[in-house]
Amino acid sequence: MEKLHQLLALAGVISYWLLVAAVTFRVVFKRRAVSVSLAWLMIIYIIPFVGVLLYFLFGELNLGRTRAERSKSMFTPYGEWFTQLHECQAHQPNLLNLELAQIHDLCTNRTAIPALCGNTLSLQDTPDKILRSIIQDIEHAKTNIRMEFYIWQSGGLIDSVNSALVQAAKRGVKIQILVDSAGSPKFFRSHWYKLMLDAGIDIRQALEVNAFRMFFRRLDLRLHRKIITIDDEVGYTGSMNMVDPEFFKKDAGVGEWIDVMVRVTGPTVNVLAAIHAWDWEVETGIRELPSFPECSIENTGALHPIQVVPSGPGMPENIIQQVLTLAILQAKESVRITTPYFVPSDNLMQVFKMTAQRGVNVELLLPKKNDSMLVNWASKSFFSELLEAGVKIYQFDGGLLHTKSVVIDQQSCLVGSVNLDMRSLWLNFELTLVVDDDGFTKELYWVQENYLQQSTLISKEEWAQRTFGHRMLERIFYLFNPLL
Repeated sequence: MEKLHQLLALAGVISYWLLVAAVTFRVVFKRRAVSVSLAWLMIIYIIPFVGVLLYFLFGELNLGRTRAERSKSMFTPYGEWFTQLHECQAHQPNLLNLELAQIHDLCTNRTAIPALCGNTLSLQDTPDKILRSIIQDIEHAKTNIRMEFYIWQSGGLIDSVNSALVQAAKRGVKIQILVDSAGSPKFFRSHWYKLMLDAGIDIRQALEVNAFRMFFRRLDLRLHRKIITIDDEVGYTGSMNMVDPEFFKKDAGVGEWIDVMVRVTGPTVNVLAAIHAWDWEVETGIRELPSFPECSIENTGALHPIQVVPSGPGMPENIIQQVLTLAILQAKESVRITTPYFVPSDNLMQVFKMTAQRGVNVELLLPKKNDSMLVNWASKSFFSELLEAGVKIYQFDGGLLHTKSVVIDQQSCLVGSVNLDMRSLWLNFELTLVVDDDGFTKELYWVQENYLQQSTLISKEEWAQRTFGHRMLERIFYLFNPLL
């Protein structure tokens, strides 16, 4: 019997190491950043059994067979719809400045989505402004409303949004809502969910969490976009989830979440609606593309061009990181960035450092308190390198700074749902707008300036004084970079 136990133990050890060897080869032969591959190998070797399990669950970008097949079949028809936009009057590539023209060329070649002019933009920087504006537009809806969010949680003004949607459905407005399953479990158990379904609102759980499918689809792949379109005439996007900060995560100890949303009218709204239609078809298999925009520009002197940049499985790989890199590299005087979660890729780190080293004023605003301990510590592992290169790092004291924005030379900007971490840049369904508009950009810059007044600058000398234990925690949590 003892020999049998020994043989079984030996067979178990051999089987495990064969499994580790097989997973190691799989990690090595996947084309991705070397640092990510090394981090996964460390996790696999240091944490027996669990490391291999974590890799199977979170190590690869796996949308699932059904959704992956849909996405593959959708790319051509959606590409054709976007290509039609190249022929409309709102597409004015010759009138774009050099910086946006290069981003436009990249996006049209990779996604077929052009930058479109003839828009109006309104920046909304408080929850009250944002939610009351959304409610008002819902109340005026006539034909259709499309919405998608990562988090939808009732309470406060969100109850008024829910009520407005129910009333809109009762007067015949067609409403399609996608809400991420993992981000909104409370909503799907709430009475509002049942009321909205009973009113005829079509609500779907995006990427439904199912433990039985964990080995067939990556569970932490999430729908992170924030999009609203109404009658294909008014649109919203930005960083704010469908929550009222006064009633959201009050026990997290990070203060209220600070966000912005952009209200848009013009042909860009139809592009936002098309992105929603893409996500709707990936989830449901039902194709409902929006109407084609009128594309008329009354005054070509007021172009207000916007480039919509979506990312996620089924879309061109790495597109948002490429756009962000191109925008920052074109900066001549200043780059100011706000993000709640900062775990950049090696490529972005080099871009930040080189931009600061060529004399551009690079400012990074991060929340002092974060709702993710892993990200909070991992992000600090980058500070020394950035400070040495001349990047200015500020910690925001006024709550969880959740705004995702980049302002370049106070002339153009990026704003949307994208965090500066591997999850946003490589994994999730995300959306950002590249806006070439002096007035709007200056407005966003002054919102950032308000954040700056509530922030503390980290000095290189002060940071060098942190304890050995602090440094160890930074490095330990940095190893979990692939899971962040």
